[in-house]
Amino acid sequence: MLEMTREDLAGASLVGHSTLFDFESGRRNPHPRTLAAIRTALEAAGVEFIEQNGGGPGVRLRQPSA
Repeated sequence: MLEMTREDLAGASLVGHSTLFDFESGRRNPHPRTLAAIRTALEAAGVEFIEQNGGGPGVRLRQPSA
């Protein structure tokens, strides 16, 4: 979707590469502040988080502004 590597996300969110790996592999659960940092980095990269709307929560890429 973004073609963002784990290293890119680690740098943008200030969350360690190994920490992200641990979250992905289920070895650790993220703290709310860490989730917020990751979400902020993804939103800055163009991701929109969609709240529960009858079809379930999700993500999409932000539409380019005209």
